[in-house]
Amino acid sequence: MSTIAGITSDGAVRADLLRIAEWIEPGSRVLDLGCGDGTLLSHLHESRQVNGAGVEIDDERVIAAVRRGVRVIQQNLEDGLALFDDHQFDTVVLSQTLQSMRNTEHILREMARVARYGVVSFPNFGYWPHGWSILFGRMPVTGQMPYAWYNTPNIHLCTLRDFQSLAVTLGLRITHRATFHEQKEIHFLQGWRSTLAVYRFESMAQRQGS
Repeated sequence: MSTIAGITSDGAVRADLLRIAEWIEPGSRVLDLGCGDGTLLSHLHESRQVNGAGVEIDDERVIAAVRRGVRVIQQNLEDGLALFDDHQFDTVVLSQTLQSMRNTEHILREMARVARYGVVSFPNFGYWPHGWSILFGRMPVTGQMPYAWYNTPNIHLCTLRDFQSLAVTLGLRITHRATFHEQKEIHFLQGWRSTLAVYRFESMAQRQGS
């Protein structure tokens, strides 16, 4: 279900994926949901020596990931993570796919079940030009959300505050946040100036039980 390649036009790993990699402990167990072409897991294996696996539904992306040496399970994320045991992984990643999930709460709860830490990234609907587009009567179309209203896979768009509120409701404690505009990390007025948000969280229930 992932829609964006992990490599930029000049062959570099995307900035948001590099930030995610910094949040993952060397040698840990990682599950990448919607792993796409396997860029993140390949990078984590080379730079952090992780024991990783991916889940992807698209045939071409599965083949691309396998060619990178990534272990991939071909499955639709909407079917859930029943294949995986409780606490089977240290970190589970859902990169630029959350907004296309039909059952957002369920996938986040499942992420908190199978791993101690979860990492999600999604387009920030609070990016200020989006407001101007709506003010002038049109749905926004930007680089991070390049689809028209009638053919978009993005069905659950949210702002940074929206996600943070949902995390509290689900008992998820946010440990890290980073925001980006294209390949540049944004540190000032993140809610207005960023097009992409990345969060790391842990389950409060798992934390209390450890």
